[in-house]
Formats: sequence, C-alpha cells, structure tokens
Amino acid sequence: MSGGVDSSMAAALLQKQGYEVIGLTMQLWPKDLLECESETSCCGIGAVEDAKRVAARLGIPHYVINSREIFAEKVIRDFIKKYLSGITPNPCIRCNDLVKFEFLRKKALGLRARYLATGHYANIKYDEKKKRYQLLRAKDAKKDQTYFLYTLNQTQLAHTLFPLGNLTKTEVRGLARKMNLATANRPESQEICFIPDNNYHRFLWEQARNKIKAGAIVDQNGKVLGQHQGVPFYTIGQRKGLGIAAAQPLYVLFLNARKNQVVAGQEQEVYRKKLIAAKLNIITGGKITKSFPAKAKIRSAHQMAACRVYPLGQGKARVEFAKRQWAITPGQAVVFYDKDKILGGGTIIKAD
Repeated sequence: MSGGVDSSMAAALLQKQGYEVIGLTMQLWPKDLLECESETSCCGIGAVEDAKRVAARLGIPHYVINSREIFAEKVIRDFIKKYLSGITPNPCIRCNDLVKFEFLRKKALGLRARYLATGHYANIKYDEKKKRYQLLRAKDAKKDQTYFLYTLNQTQLAHTLFPLGNLTKTEVRGLARKMNLATANRPESQEICFIPDNNYHRFLWEQARNKIKAGAIVDQNGKVLGQHQGVPFYTIGQRKGLGIAAAQPLYVLFLNARKNQVVAGQEQEVYRKKLIAAKLNIITGGKITKSFPAKAKIRSAHQMAACRVYPLGQGKARVEFAKRQWAITPGQAVVFYDKDKILGGGTIIKAD
C-alpha cells in the first residue's frame, strides 16, 4: 500500500472478494530526502499516513516495512551510477524487479501471505496448455503498466495478484469515493519517488557533484561543437539546452562517458532501426532459440512498433524494427508484445 488510490482499492477489492488482507507499506526514502516530499510522491511520510488511514477504514492490519537500505542500494545508487556512465536507467523497473516483487514478496511470505497484491494495471493468466503464467495488458490501455513488469518470473507471477487489471482509472477513483477512502482524490504520482520535484539535474549534482565534469559536445566525426555541463545531464534525443548555434537544430545522438563527450547531430540521425538487448526475461517460455516476430516498446509511452527478435545467446538478443525508431536509449527497456500478451523484454545496451 503505497498511499495512493490504486493500492488502496486493490486492498478493498480483495477484501470484498473474501481474501484475508494485510496492508504492507515500504519505507523507501532515505532520511536525507524526506524534506523533498511532494503531494504526489509515493511512500513518503504523507503517503504512509494515508495508507494507515485506508487500512483502518477497511479494518485490516497494517505494517510499515523498513526498505530504505535495499532501495538505496539497488535503486538509488544504481540510478546515479548509470547516469554517470552515460546510461539512462529506468528505476521503476528495477524497483519492481528487486524490491517490490522480490524483497517485499519475501516479507509477505514471512507473514504467511499466499499472494502479494499491488495496484498495478496489468493482468495475470495461467496457460493450462503451456503450464506457464502469462502477463497480459490491462483493460485501461492508457494506464497499462506491463512495460514496467516484464522482469517478473514464473514464481513471482504465481504469487501475485493485480486486482485492478480489468478496471479503468476512472472506475477505480469512483469506487474509492463510494467507499470514502482517504486516498480517493490523492493526485497521481508522475515522477520518480525519490526525486519528487522531478529535477534530475539537481538530484544528480547533489549526490555526485565531484564526479560530474563539463566537457565537449562533438559531432560524429569528433569536431567540437560546444560545451556540455556534464554527461549525466543529457539524454538521447534531447534538443533543448545544448547551447549551440547551428543552421539546423541539433540533438543528442550518443553519450560517451569514457571520453566525457556528448555527441550531437541532426534530427534524422536520432532514428535507429536496430538495438541489442541484454538480461532477457522471456515470460512465455524461458530461453529463445530462434527468431520471432513481435511488437515492441522502447519506452513506457512509446507506441508499439513491429520488429523481429534474434537470439544472440548469453541472455542477449538483436532487435530489428520494420521502421526506424526515435531515440533508442541504452539503459531503457525493450518489451515484446503479442497483442495483449507480454512475451518478455530486456535492457537496451546498444542502438544501431
């Protein structure tokens, strides 16, 4: 129970269905970040209090789990390290993988719970023929969160419930208001929970200023075009903030942390047709041994695009798109879909 309306309604719906429900809230924020809390942040002091109020309203036990150490190690430090390395990470995917559906799931099992339920918009179905659990897109296409859940394995899927999978966000808020839940009108979280003001630059500078140095912005031939303020402050596809006077707009093409360079070029150069992905998780059948067609997303808000996936071994694959895609970014995830079924995905390590 993060303190938002979605997890609150997940608890309420399961209780109505006859489950014995226990509310668990993860205490994630390092103490030095508590003063940064915003109204829309999850798992901050205010959110924990809202979760407690909802649990009291439902008459269920509520526990706060101190998850600060693992969250700092697995999510925040990794986030900083990746940005310093010229990689743009997705901390929500990493949090789901290592904290929510691993660390918290084990805590729930320790309380003799059979399932871990969350307020994610997604569905799980067991395939009797293949004897495997499937991850499926939610009814509410705008709220579908399966992109962030592709790392789930069969054990995790077997012990997970997504009560909101067949509801829209509007329906969830309406039900919460009918039940007079304290979180019914809580604003939706739009930012990374440990950067509630959404100012990445400020956060990275405060956490790693001694490792961030200004350097050269160059073209693909190495010609110096201007100066950057630090590689972590730039992302592929970025146009604003380069400070370069040119005949045509320039965009970030690559980040070379080793040389402390930002590589810039014209708009058409940002498009790429191929990528290499690593750390593959194939939900529908373990390892892949031959190529297969799919639709893929390279960002959570990205439109699905037709592609073919080629296995490379050692948990890697080459993905070739039918059409060039904008700003394929190392560190982000590529997730494969077959209609509403999530086939799996991996971490992008290279664009071509």
